[in-house]
Amino acid sequence: MGQATRAFQGWLRGVVGACVLSACGAAPGEDGAVLEAPRVPPGEVAVELSVPRRSLGAQEEVALQLTFTNVSTHPVRLLRWYVPDAEGVKEGLFEVSRDGEPVAYLGPHAKRAVPEASDYLVLAPGERLTGRAPLSDLYDLSASGEYTVRFAAPVEGPHGVALTRVAQLDGAAVSLWIEGRPARPPDTHARDTVTAQGLGYIGCSSTRQAQVQSAWAAARGYASGAMAYLNGLRAGSERYGTWFGGYSTSHRDVARGHFSRISSALNTAPIVMDCTCTDAGTFAYVYPSAPYRIYLCGAFWRAATTGTDSRAGTLIHELSHFNVVADTNDHAYGQGNAQSLARSSATRALDNADSHEYFAENTPPRD
Repeated sequence: MGQATRAFQGWLRGVVGACVLSACGAAPGEDGAVLEAPRVPPGEVAVELSVPRRSLGAQEEVALQLTFTNVSTHPVRLLRWYVPDAEGVKEGLFEVSRDGEPVAYLGPHAKRAVPEASDYLVLAPGERLTGRAPLSDLYDLSASGEYTVRFAAPVEGPHGVALTRVAQLDGAAVSLWIEGRPARPPDTHARDTVTAQGLGYIGCSSTRQAQVQSAWAAARGYASGAMAYLNGLRAGSERYGTWFGGYSTSHRDVARGHFSRISSALNTAPIVMDCTCTDAGTFAYVYPSAPYRIYLCGAFWRAATTGTDSRAGTLIHELSHFNVVADTNDHAYGQGNAQSLARSSATRALDNADSHEYFAENTPPRD
């Protein structure tokens, strides 16, 4: 990922003049369609979306051109996770709707580490960064209709990193007609090795297989402990309230159902561990509609087997994402953000993967 990003930067970066995007006018597509002119944001970076044509058949790839321009007078930083690179898009960067109704995001859900300096791209004043963002396999485009695509990267990045302080991103949008096409599942491969415990491996050394088996065993213990705790839960639980918010029997039952399916997956599902990911800033990621393959990345191998943001906890996090398990999302990363989410919205906390991980890890311990 890092080498691809650097190559992409060298190919696509270019310094432009002091033209303010909203004053430059909207660019017509190949068929003469006038696209929405990007607005100049009140912050530091303007975002522009464009498409070559406004009408796409079922056999044509749906791809946007996404351009970031530093409209400030000083260098600004962008988290590279929110910028398409040579490998495409790795986050749900867009809000996509069809005939006014939102459509589902089908792409990967990743657990990120706290960003480091290498996780940022720096734009000089007036500098422009352009990337191609394929959408065909990331969003549900199965029905024909008029689609609107709007850039909608999170205001707050992983672990509470405020993106608005380094780059105020504008919600640029385009509209286009798309003929429905069947969704293509992510690539799958045969398992290289299957252990006696039923784990499959892709690209994992013997050392990493042993590390995964330890994490898998610890995750089974976490899930079993969480189920036992939830089965005896009563109102007033500090541990439950910290991660899932206000107690109610219906919310408790949701949490119990999630951990029942997580525990079942850890004990009976044919889980495949893919060790081919090289992204140092990511623990792991999954495609929720493609159980039970988990892509393990650089931060996973640096983590401890148990404890906060551990390997075992990461497996709980990722398993919760699968549609057939708990179908969770990533509303908040990190313990502090997850606790704030629990206080503000119990419903969203019960839909948050990190909340499930921290409840299971229970570090520091809470009764």
